[in-house]
Amino acid sequence: MASGARNGGAGGLGSRTSSKMDRQQGSLATPKAAAGKPRLSAAGGGGGGAYRRTSSGPLPSAGGGGRNSSDSGVSSRVRVAVRLRPRNAEEQAADADFADCVELQPELKRLKLRKNNWESDTFEFDEVLTEFSSQKRVYEVVAKPVVESVLEGYNGTIMAYGQTGTGKTFTLGRLGDEDTAARGIMVRAMEDILADIKPETDTISLSYLQLYMEMIQDLLDPVNDNIAIVEDPRTGDVSLPGATVVEVRDQKSFMDLLRIGEAHRVAANTKLNTESSRSHAILMVNVRRAVKGRNEMDVSMSAENGHSSSMMGSLRPPIVRKSKLVVVDLAGSERIDKSGSEGHTLEEAKSINLSLSSLGKCINALAESSAHVPVRDSKLTRLLKDSFGGTARTSLVVTIGPSPRHRGETTSTIMFGQRAMKVQNMVKLKEEFDYKSLCRRLDIELDKLIAENERQRKYFDDEVERITTEAQCRIAEAERECKIALENEKMKYHQEYLDSIKILEEKWKVHQQSPKKQVKEEPTSSGDVQDLLQNEKMLRQSAEDDSNDLRNQLSHWKKMEATATAEVVKLRRMLDTEASQKDKLEEEIAVLKSQLMQLSLDADETRMSLDTGDGPGKIFPGLDSLMSHTRSSQPREQSNGPKAPVAKLFEQVGLQKILSLLESEEPDVRVHAVKVVANLAAEEANQEKIVEAGGLTSLLMLLRSSEDETIRRVAAGAIANLAMNETNQDLIMAQGGVTLLSMTASDAEDPQTLRMVAGAIANLCGNDKLQTRLRGEGGIKALLGMVKCGHPDVLAQVARGIANFAKCESRAATQGNKVGRSLLVDDGALPWIVKNANNEAAPIRRHIELALCHLAQHEVNAKDIVGEGALWELVRISRDCSREDIRMLAYRTLTSSPTLQSEMRRLRIEC
Repeated sequence: MASGARNGGAGGLGSRTSSKMDRQQGSLATPKAAAGKPRLSAAGGGGGGAYRRTSSGPLPSAGGGGRNSSDSGVSSRVRVAVRLRPRNAEEQAADADFADCVELQPELKRLKLRKNNWESDTFEFDEVLTEFSSQKRVYEVVAKPVVESVLEGYNGTIMAYGQTGTGKTFTLGRLGDEDTAARGIMVRAMEDILADIKPETDTISLSYLQLYMEMIQDLLDPVNDNIAIVEDPRTGDVSLPGATVVEVRDQKSFMDLLRIGEAHRVAANTKLNTESSRSHAILMVNVRRAVKGRNEMDVSMSAENGHSSSMMGSLRPPIVRKSKLVVVDLAGSERIDKSGSEGHTLEEAKSINLSLSSLGKCINALAESSAHVPVRDSKLTRLLKDSFGGTARTSLVVTIGPSPRHRGETTSTIMFGQRAMKVQNMVKLKEEFDYKSLCRRLDIELDKLIAENERQRKYFDDEVERITTEAQCRIAEAERECKIALENEKMKYHQEYLDSIKILEEKWKVHQQSPKKQVKEEPTSSGDVQDLLQNEKMLRQSAEDDSNDLRNQLSHWKKMEATATAEVVKLRRMLDTEASQKDKLEEEIAVLKSQLMQLSLDADETRMSLDTGDGPGKIFPGLDSLMSHTRSSQPREQSNGPKAPVAKLFEQVGLQKILSLLESEEPDVRVHAVKVVANLAAEEANQEKIVEAGGLTSLLMLLRSSEDETIRRVAAGAIANLAMNETNQDLIMAQGGVTLLSMTASDAEDPQTLRMVAGAIANLCGNDKLQTRLRGEGGIKALLGMVKCGHPDVLAQVARGIANFAKCESRAATQGNKVGRSLLVDDGALPWIVKNANNEAAPIRRHIELALCHLAQHEVNAKDIVGEGALWELVRISRDCSREDIRMLAYRTLTSSPTLQSEMRRLRIEC
């Protein structure tokens, strides 16, 4: 190809390689051997070895949480191939009378470097590629084994090294727009990766960077021209969180990204190369693949053992493999007298040679098993920390030219490859649990349960409303019919009565008109009158019977109305029961979410303990004084005999009955009830029962509504006991507990009440997740407001709370979280801390000294520390503190802070 063309030049690039490895060891895996095997790993050994296939071992039990990688690794030597570039037009004219300085023996994997016409040095490599080797051949022997390893969950690195103009960019970054056969390793590797993944479960993302003049620049976003390297203090892994990460779905989008990156890469015209790369290009491809079959196997095994519950199946997180492929196109080494670099191009050449020199030093140290490897000498060596001596499977191709004029550069390149072959890596499988996917799946299940519950509730409400409406309609219809029938019967009998009266009146008139005849027929008329009266009595009796029947019917309808009312009441009770079941379901949902959060926390703690060797544990701050005070509040013996102990009272009466007495109208009853709850809360075994029964809500209601100082003091003490549990701390914050405690502190004057309130807030200050909310609801200002009391016990609890808060802030800063100025400093706590740093009371002084040390550990607080005069107190603590751990913490803080060191030098203070 033509000299200097990065992606140009027709024809294949050849290469010749050799290495000083044992002949008994194999070469780089050939394409035929690489196909159809489940896994690829490197054989151990210092001198060399062929790639061999190994199966992955099973992951350990998922009970303790996920793992980032397998604990044991496989030793793998860096594989090195050498490629010879064919003569270009300039070399064919200038070196026509001279033979090539190298002679390739690809069948023996050897390379001979001629010293003169009689002598030559022989070198052996893993693969020797002639000037006629195709791009496909180069990819299959150099890069394909690494790509297959990446697809199986291992990290991999492919790198090109050599003199400028020898074809590094052609080998790696050739796009092949004009000739598909000329595609480089980057394009072919992504083709294999995209062909092997499943888009519905696997994801591919990449970043494209360049290291130019010791600055890491984003080739996909040129504005981002100075990306910082972040190193994990626990594992030592390096990352670039500021780099652009793009998810790739198809080959076309990948090619577009490569074109964008190539357009932004820095290049220059030199005597040796018309388009010489002036930066190291780094392509990072992150592969995330779901492991199929593992979860199904676990579920079937649990079913055979009798543990095939749906809950355990839903809580088992899927397993994913995360791997990374790094393709590094190094800038070519050059000699200034040959390249003719000057001005800015000269500065670029110096930077390139300096970084390549640092890489060579690291390779030498690793090859010689040196105790110190100078990784931090250059950003290039920091980025390649995992590629040489790390956990990645690394393949290196060194490119050389045939011209005898550049024999010195060719020798240097060959020796670099020889030293790299001695470097050993420990390849590790990267597998972990996908907790985010599990969270999403559980959220979907919870949404389904909530929606189903709402649908059932709505159906039940509609049914109750329908039955109620139907019953009311029937009752109204029965009342209307009964009223109509009663009116009709009344009108009928009234009309009959009027008709009977009318007949009697007519007969009486007739009797008056004929007295004689009446006298003669008196007995007969008397008999008629008696008959008429008898008939009237019978009619009246019949009317009364009908009236009684109507009354009975009315009573029957009223009974039916009462029955319907009872059914409505029963339905309302069923509605209340459903409401309580809904509340229980919501509580179960909350418990499920807390279990999921606890599972994630346990997984993180287990992973940390596996990495560091420390056992898991969490220390929650206690309030011994509060517990002893609440225990002393138990009812004393009375004249009629001693009362039952609290535990016996709890067993006999029951927790619900005791909590119901908190709402009693009798003040004495409420006082005794809250004392009993406080004593129960002092025992850790009872705390969960109290919270589940609504005891925490009742105690907070007492703080809000009660004006009795004793009730508020004991209730605050009980809340302080409950606040020693992290789950209860979240509930207290969610129910506005900090606001209520702050209001109680502002209203109270009794030192014991203030001590209880301060102790509760101090326990909440020890929770990392509640820092911002605690400060936002006035917790810190409430603590500082209670110092006006001046009581030693109150001051001790305030100091303990401030120390807990400062310790959480310091821990967040050391874990790499972005933390600004301390919230304690913003709320004005620093002057009080400085004032009481040398308090006579040992508990107060110990907590204040600890808080001051934690505040000073964060550099952003250093100016406030100096401005408030706390520097002198830190110096005093580092010299005179009675506790060695606090004294050493103060000393480390003073010596590690640049601001404090500068101020001490200005004041001529010696630590």
